[in-house]
Amino acid sequence: MRWKGRRGSSNIDDRRGSRSSGRRKRLPTGRRARTGGGLGLTGIAVVLVISWLTGVNPLALLGSIDGGGGSPSYQTPVPADNARNDEQAEFVSVILADTESTWNQLLARHSVDYPEPTLVLFSDSVASACGNASSATGPFYCGADSKIYIDLSFYRQLAGQLNAPGDFAQAYVLAHEVGHHLQNVLGILPEFHKARRTMGKAEANALSVRVELQADCFAGIWAHHAARQRGFIEDGDVEEALNAASRIGDDTLQRQAQGYVVPESFNHGTSAQRVRWFREGFRSGDMGVCDTFNATSL
Repeated sequence: MRWKGRRGSSNIDDRRGSRSSGRRKRLPTGRRARTGGGLGLTGIAVVLVISWLTGVNPLALLGSIDGGGGSPSYQTPVPADNARNDEQAEFVSVILADTESTWNQLLARHSVDYPEPTLVLFSDSVASACGNASSATGPFYCGADSKIYIDLSFYRQLAGQLNAPGDFAQAYVLAHEVGHHLQNVLGILPEFHKARRTMGKAEANALSVRVELQADCFAGIWAHHAARQRGFIEDGDVEEALNAASRIGDDTLQRQAQGYVVPESFNHGTSAQRVRWFREGFRSGDMGVCDTFNATSL
């Protein structure tokens, strides 16, 4: 990726090296999020009948709703050296800034405001409005405080344990979590939280798959605009993201963990589905293609 030397986001809350309930180092915030305006998207086929349950990610990757299915647990990351962590902090700041550019631009076309999320960097453990989490939890989005949380040493697990190396694979992880924030802004996540209370586990899992696949599609939309408008992407980058999407499909994770799959327990989607929906967003760059809720085939 051609990311060095680009603008970083100021929506970073750096809590590394501090206790989760102790002092925190806060970087200056970016421009104030705009208020007002409706949340409806005229001309965009996004169905606002599903939402994200604001909880942390027990699958340790990409904002799981409620985990399960025998997915592997991830070991506590080994701390990376400070220089590497600082470079990764700069990297995620640049990626977050570019997602801000993309979603502010796209939503403004429909007179929709985009309150930018805060990215919290932590080490070892962190307190969020969705509860406490350790590094073993992995990256997650909390809709209750509109923040994305990540221990940067997770990226070593992404490359090693999950066999998904590359900076664009890392960018995909963050862009997916930003996709959940977009769902929260549009009202999708709160609606699902409400709807799943009356559902059985299998039904809630099936709907959660559609939520996750839409976030993958939104990540693909970001990649589309990052490539075509801002020249972020180099040869091989998209393949890194597709590889990462494939490595974290429910079927792949379950097969690695227990040697067999339990489809009714899937809550993220299969490897093929995750690859498909990222690719759909990347090819089109149009939010209208991300209506996973009305798709007859995932």
